[in-house]
Amino acid sequence: MTVDASTPVCAGFDGSENSDFSVIRLETLAGFQFTPRYGPDRLPTIWDPAEWGGRIPRDQVLVAWTEIVDTFTLERAYCDPGFHDETSWETEIEQWARMWGEERFLPWPTNQIGRMYPALTRFVADLKTGELSHDGCPVTATHMGNARKIAKSADRYILGKPSQMQKIDCAVTSVICHEAAADARAAGWGRKPVVASKISTRMYGFN
Repeated sequence: MTVDASTPVCAGFDGSENSDFSVIRLETLAGFQFTPRYGPDRLPTIWDPAEWGGRIPRDQVLVAWTEIVDTFTLERAYCDPGFHDETSWETEIEQWARMWGEERFLPWPTNQIGRMYPALTRFVADLKTGELSHDGCPVTATHMGNARKIAKSADRYILGKPSQMQKIDCAVTSVICHEAAADARAAGWGRKPVVASKISTRMYGFN
């Protein structure tokens, strides 16, 4: 499915440096989530550092965001800055906010269980009910299959990976993206309905 230019979307971003992937995912008002493509070669907005000389190409992430903002009607983007060290994306997120609006680009750390657990439960519930659908992105599907529920208390969990080689970054980004869209809808996004096709959700599910 192709999402038309100017379609209203929300976004999620999970940043890394030299081990995990960095990812951008988008979601339409109707709840269709997808991996956009950018540049002359229409590359997916999923960066594996192994394919870029061992480090995430931060300049390419900026190019992708620029194209996304120019192409779609971006309502809100939740961005995980990562750790507070030399791998952090805090500076870039602040830059994007200055360029395109502080009300649009918001830091959304995923290392807080009080924030992440409700987002995960909403994501799973909306997949089951069909409120959330997806593009079948193969890398995202693999990361979803890798994701494990890691208990943090008797009734709360976060996502974890079975091994360092089994990445889950697209799964985390999908959850962040859906939370951005859900919060935007709660804040009034979508008073003018937008219709989008639904695709089967059976491919995705946490183990």
